Amino acid sequence: MTKTIPFRPYDKPAGGLGSLHGTAKALLGNGSYPALATLPRLNQPQGVDCPGCAYPDSPDSKSVDFCEQGAWAIAHEGGKARATPAFFAANTVTALRAKDHWELEAAGRLTAPMLYDAGSDTYREIGWDTAFALAGAALRALDDPDRAVFYTSGRTSNEAAFAYGLLARAFGTNNLPDSSNLCHESSGMALTESIGVGKSTVTRADFADTQLIMSFGHNPGSNHPRMLGDLREAKRRGCRIIIFNPLRERGLEAFADPQSPGELLGGAGTQLADAYYQVRVGGDLAAITGIAKAVLERGAVDAPFIAAHTDGFDAFRELAAGQAWPEIEQASGLSRAQLEEAAGFYIDSPATIAAWCMGLTQNEFAIETIQSLVNLMLLRGNVGKPGAGLMPVRGHSNVQGDRTMGITNRPKPAWLAGLQRVFGFVPAAKPGLDAIGTIHGLVDGTVEAFVALGGNFAVAAPDTPRVLEALSRTKLTVHVATKLNRTHLYPGQTGLLLPCIGRTELDVQPSGPQFVSVEDTASMVHASMGRNRPASELLRSEPFIVSRLAQHVLPDMGIDWHTIGTDYDATRALIERVAEGAVEGFADYNERIRAEKGFHLPNGAGRREWATAVRKARFIAHPLPADTIMARARARHGDRVLCLATIRAHRQYNTTVYRDPKGEVDRYRGVHGTRHVLFVGRAALARLGFADGDVVRVRAASPDGIERHVDGIRLAAAALDGDDVFGYFPELTPLLSPALVARGSNTPAFKQIPVLIER
Repeated sequence: MTKTIPFRPYDKPAGGLGSLHGTAKALLGNGSYPALATLPRLNQPQGVDCPGCAYPDSPDSKSVDFCEQGAWAIAHEGGKARATPAFFAANTVTALRAKDHWELEAAGRLTAPMLYDAGSDTYREIGWDTAFALAGAALRALDDPDRAVFYTSGRTSNEAAFAYGLLARAFGTNNLPDSSNLCHESSGMALTESIGVGKSTVTRADFADTQLIMSFGHNPGSNHPRMLGDLREAKRRGCRIIIFNPLRERGLEAFADPQSPGELLGGAGTQLADAYYQVRVGGDLAAITGIAKAVLERGAVDAPFIAAHTDGFDAFRELAAGQAWPEIEQASGLSRAQLEEAAGFYIDSPATIAAWCMGLTQNEFAIETIQSLVNLMLLRGNVGKPGAGLMPVRGHSNVQGDRTMGITNRPKPAWLAGLQRVFGFVPAAKPGLDAIGTIHGLVDGTVEAFVALGGNFAVAAPDTPRVLEALSRTKLTVHVATKLNRTHLYPGQTGLLLPCIGRTELDVQPSGPQFVSVEDTASMVHASMGRNRPASELLRSEPFIVSRLAQHVLPDMGIDWHTIGTDYDATRALIERVAEGAVEGFADYNERIRAEKGFHLPNGAGRREWATAVRKARFIAHPLPADTIMARARARHGDRVLCLATIRAHRQYNTTVYRDPKGEVDRYRGVHGTRHVLFVGRAALARLGFADGDVVRVRAASPDGIERHVDGIRLAAAALDGDDVFGYFPELTPLLSPALVARGSNTPAFKQIPVLIER
């Protein structure tokens, strides 16, 4: 079966009139007039923090600091659509399961607490007190606290995350998986071991001083578009930009600033990439090794920095020297000439930023790859000086803040000690379940209660169909949410939907109007306060919901949950006390969060203070691997196995898919009318006997022998070499086995799924 995909090649720069049109469609198409008042306050001092991504706010006074993707997020939060009790009465859960992701999103805001009724197969409205009593009773009835999991989305504020982590640990478990388990866990673990801190050493201000930006495995044009403005400004003052990405992404090639009349009218924009290297999927480790090898061969290292600040250099130099160029070329997909050219860019730069996203974190050797990138940066002293450093670009708007607030299945002893000192109970110290551990626990039945503070866990995680089915077998599911999503449609024996106010809405508690705080990817902590009228008078804030739930789960703990849920100044005072000795920088929290732009959490590596085991930055040498996910799959299934990397479309935020009324799916890749697409190189199509437009089954070559496939996928010829293929997340998420993860971090290998295509 062959059907041509309605591609419309996009040869204009990213941004520009296209982004203005997209923003207008987001606002007008949703009737989102509250968003018009919100956008001028978005990412502004004492304004509203955009829920669309974690990219830092401008260090300067920039009157407009939002992007098209942020406008879509704000428009959908403030739109007119409502998923009322009447909507649920008219739609059985079984019927809702047949709807597409965008249709569930389009149902609109949840307006009342809902309880699943198995007899009618519908969610029905209940009172808040009844909802809390049911959830509390179900959790108290568990025979072991570790039977419960408390999942967290990275959109949650510091105040809500702190209360949520306190609830879980007071309950007796460290089963606190979060969205970081699914994306940047590899970054945090790799960086902590190498330089002593798991966060970015770069602030947004560093882009004004950098002379070279190396971008690995991310697509800012769709995922964090405000970064394009920084790339544009850097390029216009003479900074060079080199890209390592398997797909050619329009947002990494050229950008027209929508705020620049000259670029809007001229149409050409600013050309960003000085060089674009189409590295093989999973080949970044080899590419980085090749660049480092070339730097070492030219003797272009910062010897004084290495001597004063690093450990392990000799072992790394020996390993790099021993890696043969033919092996590096084969593993990276790049030629020696290309890698030596990249080394030349690096050597010529006195200050370099290395930025990356999930192209590096979601593969089997993610930690090794990121640590090799650290090695490369240490060679020339590019950590801990202006205009230079390491920047993992995180996605969810407060995923980094959640982790700072103790949301992790592997808590730091100092954080647990702070909880004991302030609240008087002894928290469990043993590690809990991460996201992959939660999947296994759900499937084998050892997890009996699943509580989620935001998120769309089963769709964001591997093995979606089996996870959804497992959720429906639990004793309890609780989802605190603003909108309906697919995970909500598989309730447990007691299934609750608890609607919360959104980031843009006014939060009034007995002590008065409240604001929350968040931490961006550059460790800036700042306030966020909504002003719009809530979508329903029955909505409650996340801190309030968490604290009321805790009152019913732990009525005799002696913790003042009421104050935590209603007076956020009091909550921040508790955070400051717990953080003392555990997290640097929270002194005078309530005073400093009221500063115009908030405050920066200190970063030891940014000051060249290394909190590693040896008190120095560490070169950690990693040889090129031979035993890989793809090598094992091809040994079992032959050379017809392709390497699938999942990607997001432009009209999308994580698992949230926004429907464009004219069918635009992915403007910069030219896709319209369908998300069921697999991008394949023409040579691979010919070798396997397929043609552009064929509709196929994509079947996973899973190591566990479980059948996983997705039907109705259209093949699209793309400018790709080799056997790397690309398709959209979450449509192709069901293909990933939870057995395929990054070594050490357990991050799902969404960028390294072995698949076969079949008629």
